[in-house]
Amino acid sequence: MFRFIVARLGVLVPTFVGVAIVAFSFIRLLPGDPVTLMAGERGISPERHAQLTALLGYDQPLPIQFWHYLTGLFAGDFGTSIVTRRPVLTEFMTLFPATVELSLFAILIAVAIGVPAGVFAAVKRGSWLDQTIMGTALVGYSMPIFWWGLLLIIFFSGTLGWTPVSGRISLLYFFPPVTGFMLIDSLLSGQAGAFKSAISHLILPGVVLATIPLAVIARQTRSAMLEVLSEDYVRTARAKGLKSTRVVGIHALRNALIPVVTTIGLQIGVMMAGAILTETIFSWPGIGKWMVDSVFRRDYPVVQGGLLLIAIVVMVVNLVVDLLYGLINPRVRAR
Repeated sequence: MFRFIVARLGVLVPTFVGVAIVAFSFIRLLPGDPVTLMAGERGISPERHAQLTALLGYDQPLPIQFWHYLTGLFAGDFGTSIVTRRPVLTEFMTLFPATVELSLFAILIAVAIGVPAGVFAAVKRGSWLDQTIMGTALVGYSMPIFWWGLLLIIFFSGTLGWTPVSGRISLLYFFPPVTGFMLIDSLLSGQAGAFKSAISHLILPGVVLATIPLAVIARQTRSAMLEVLSEDYVRTARAKGLKSTRVVGIHALRNALIPVVTTIGLQIGVMMAGAILTETIFSWPGIGKWMVDSVFRRDYPVVQGGLLLIAIVVMVVNLVVDLLYGLINPRVRAR
């Protein structure tokens, strides 16, 4: 197990450097000059422009800029925002709980619906239920997030008035953040109706963000269950006269969950990408919206640091999934 863990950890360093190269290169491929954008409509003299460019280090060759950037990363310095003059890591940690809360809520929806749907589809293979579930999953997987989000806003918020359009909580409630998680902070505040308001703001973006992972989990669960249901030990369990619910729920599902757990872990990365659109549509103050705003402002340090920090989160999640996979299936550790 120790060798398995070391092997997985050894992959993280080159991955980290590779993501740093991509993040550094990506923002510089975009048109626009951050110094000019900082000046805004007032404009800036060529002398002042050259002075600020030198101050920010953008007058140096790209390899030198990247070297300073990389050495700073290994020292724990992810840069300072050009716009807010705050450390990127500080801004990230301030906004990250909002994205985590949204992602956890979405993954709970995806797992709670996707796994049972996949099991039912596998057990009723070829039936109308199977075709309906898989057809719905295909539609959900193909659904553009921005279109799906706007459609739900128009129907549930605009037409029915059941849910808020944007934000994390109503402006009627104000309390200092304790954990950064609005559901927890609203409970700790003791204000009547605060928790209900936080939940109502979370429903629509959570459903939108959960749509694609739900479809993937349902399809993966069905595929894994079909493979397990054809195994000899499942047929033996049926021959012994065990109840169908016990055969499916214990003997089959337990082994089928091994690839499903991996799929769920990989969907965390998908949610990080989907959160950018979801948070922008619903004005959710998380790292997705923060990244979009930073791209438009050409805030190099924020875009670079934000991409890298998101990549680190995804890498850590994948590492945890790999370790769980190794615990569930000992044969993986021997590879």
